[in-house]
Amino acid sequence: MASVTTAPARRNMAELITGVAVLLGLALMLVAAIVGEGRKTDSTGYALHASFGHIDGLGVGSDVRLAGVTVGQVTQERVNPATYKAEVTFTVRPDIKLPTDSAAIITSDSLLGGKYIALSPGGDDSTLKAGSTINQTQGAISLEQLLSKFIFSVTDTLTRANRDAADKEATPANGAAPEAAGKTDQP
Repeated sequence: MASVTTAPARRNMAELITGVAVLLGLALMLVAAIVGEGRKTDSTGYALHASFGHIDGLGVGSDVRLAGVTVGQVTQERVNPATYKAEVTFTVRPDIKLPTDSAAIITSDSLLGGKYIALSPGGDDSTLKAGSTINQTQGAISLEQLLSKFIFSVTDTLTRANRDAADKEATPANGAAPEAAGKTDQP
């Protein structure tokens, strides 16, 4: 009988130790992810600046891409108190020489992913120097705003269609009043 009662006790202890080990492993991975989040910044290359109306989802360490290839990283974000625009500083690899009429566009990586700055080179012969500002910018498009506009548009269209259908049913084809339409002469 003694061996029967110790076997479940050993099994319970093994399960407990395994559970604690798994939880510790998950906790260590979470800590590593949080600590490693801010270390992505790469300051090699030359710095450029750009002002945006909205930078929703863009953060320090976000990619800067040219033709889909990562060529730099966002190094700083701040709000200009005079213009209320977000000013972003980012680096670009030294071998990439951008024309002065280039554009910076904040784009989504995916529907659920983060944002990055997509550079669109211009056609000017002169190039941007370190510390220059890109003047042609387009801020982030909020997925929530797009969805709310779409839902409002669909709701408004359905409401209008229902109202038109109700008005059509209320008015008979001969133009008589709805109350008189169903009445006939009775003796």
